[in-house]
Amino acid sequence: MSERAAWLALPFAVLAFAAGAKAETQPPLQPYQMVRSLQTLQDRIATGDHAALPMQNKLLELIDARLRDAADEDFAEKRNVRAALVYGMSGGNPSTLAQVIKRPRLSDEDRQLGRGVLAYLSGNTEVAQTTLANFEPKTMAPEIGAFLALVKGSVNASANETTALAYLDSARLLGPGTLVEEAALRRSLALEANLGKPDRFFLASEQYVRRFLRSPYASQFADSFVTGVLTLHGSLDYAAIDRITSLMDKDQRKVIYLRLARRAGIDGLTELLAFAAQRAEEAVPDGQLDARSELYSSLSTLTTGDLDAMKDHLRGIDRDQLSQSDIRLLEAAESVVRSVTATPNLSAEGEAAIASEKQTTLAATPSPAGDQSAQAIKPAAPAPEAALPAASVAKGSTEQQPEPDTTDTIISDARARLSAIDQMLKEAK
Repeated sequence: MSERAAWLALPFAVLAFAAGAKAETQPPLQPYQMVRSLQTLQDRIATGDHAALPMQNKLLELIDARLRDAADEDFAEKRNVRAALVYGMSGGNPSTLAQVIKRPRLSDEDRQLGRGVLAYLSGNTEVAQTTLANFEPKTMAPEIGAFLALVKGSVNASANETTALAYLDSARLLGPGTLVEEAALRRSLALEANLGKPDRFFLASEQYVRRFLRSPYASQFADSFVTGVLTLHGSLDYAAIDRITSLMDKDQRKVIYLRLARRAGIDGLTELLAFAAQRAEEAVPDGQLDARSELYSSLSTLTTGDLDAMKDHLRGIDRDQLSQSDIRLLEAAESVVRSVTATPNLSAEGEAAIASEKQTTLAATPSPAGDQSAQAIKPAAPAPEAALPAASVAKGSTEQQPEPDTTDTIISDARARLSAIDQMLKEAK
């Protein structure tokens, strides 16, 4: 048997041995031997072996029982103590780890390390930070250093993002090709985006896609990637997004761009929305229609398109293909289009209010003709990022300006459309 085959077969051998030990009263495996098998199994999961997931659960159960049944003398072996800590950081039972750190054979240092890990597992990040402050992952034994770096990166994320990112980098260096590296790459994306490091963000994203895209946790990467792109929208390199998604298959690309388009639409990032909606449509197989990409593409042109044609297009979108939240977004868009295109039916009071609004607008407009006449107008409510269409504003002093009534009509229409769209996006949140 080759070395690689023996490595891949190790978890199976441990499971078989553990099952046979009960019947044949063989000496039990040491905890550190079982945890090594668990790590091997988890590394296979990280690279896409989904069939190993149920094996992982079974092996965690066996390790849990072994640690609970262990004699105090077993923890005189330092490797077993470290194994118990790694077991806890690998998804093990916190109550079992709590029992282990009470054993009399543990050193004070190991006991404190165990308390810090327990605080992390219970979500008490402040206690975990304090308890683990004096433990440096790079000086620890290799089998525990990578896990500790991942934990310290996680518990410091809210307090000091720069420090947290440094620990996640250490986790990747100490555990290359492992589930620890996979998790560290995923968790680093949010930190890099929040710190305004687009180059690092896209580099880590590309590394993840090239190495761990088949991981069962890849959906969490997708969420982090989309959120990071939105966070960095002010300094985005669209070519970098295309480069990363080009490493995915068509279905994966479509999922990324659909998520990105929806979030960009809700946040009012119309340039990013238009980009993502177009890419989502390109990822749809020829001859097929995707209701979500049609919806998001429609939202991206809602401020510039022919609203009468838009009304018919929105009506033709297949609601059966949409989630409930997207149906609400579609209904909001339809409501906006109807309200903007409806013929006004105003009372005398309403006409008087519009006349007053026009007088206020004209008074706020500088007297010289030119670009300033349109630039002085502000939307009544905060508007999405997209600028008004060029045809909707004054074109410059070298061209004849519209008559005041025409200008008022353009301004009123643009303000109404932007305000309505802004309200739609707020309600969609």
